[in-house]
Amino acid sequence: MYPHERSLAEKFQDRPFSIIGINSDTDRTALKKTVQDERLAWRSFWDGGSTNGPIASSWNIVGWPTLYILDHKGVIRYVNLRDEKKLDQALEDLVAEAEKARKVTP
Repeated sequence: MYPHERSLAEKFQDRPFSIIGINSDTDRTALKKTVQDERLAWRSFWDGGSTNGPIASSWNIVGWPTLYILDHKGVIRYVNLRDEKKLDQALEDLVAEAEKARKVTP
């Protein structure tokens, strides 16, 4: 998913959009190399080297990858939306919604 995530980060640059990654790799050094090699420009947290790490446990993650799409209010709007066209459209709609809310708020 890294290439698509990179394209999203570029597409929504300078707009109200963020990607946050959680990684369960057991080898933290290898993870750092992957982050560098894959040019991940977003925060990617290491979850203790286990799929049962504290972050995964808190969010009840049972499979990898799991995608949560949150709106600008922090409400989970989609889970595991993996069809790229549908994902892109959902993100475009949510980013536009956030931009509209930003203009309305004094």
